Amino acid sequence: MSVEVGQAAPGFELEATTGESISLEARRGKGTTVLLFVPLAFTPVCTNELSIMRDEYETYTGLGAEVLAASVDSVHTLKVWGKQLDLPFPLLSDFNKDTARAYDALYEELGGLRGVAKRSAFVIDREGVVRFRWVSEDAGLLPPFDEIKAAVERAASP
Repeated sequence: MSVEVGQAAPGFELEATTGESISLEARRGKGTTVLLFVPLAFTPVCTNELSIMRDEYETYTGLGAEVLAASVDSVHTLKVWGKQLDLPFPLLSDFNKDTARAYDALYEELGGLRGVAKRSAFVIDREGVVRFRWVSEDAGLLPPFDEIKAAVERAASP
């Protein structure tokens, strides 16, 4: 079952590249969350996506949003990748694939690999409600960044 706009976002608690566990519940009441799922670390499209988010990071934080990006890669792999990209936001390891599955953002098979996160983006408001959802069946597509920003702006407005 997919997560739809207007529904409560599935909770999660994932190990982050910051060395801590990050949970959606801890974000409740603190602002908007932009949750991205990327298929695999170090791949060209994923690297491009996170580089764009890095370069636009201040736009999101200026609107009171926190950016989080999750992948099924190990936290050790994500630490190296995040450092290489000089990311100002944490990467989350969904190694067991529970969170991607809960968000209906998991390929059964992609290029011969089973259980890879679908490229997707969710904007979750301070109350934990999904305000934007984009899940791609094409791992080569970048998310619609302008639509994500617009959703963050709407979620930040009272």
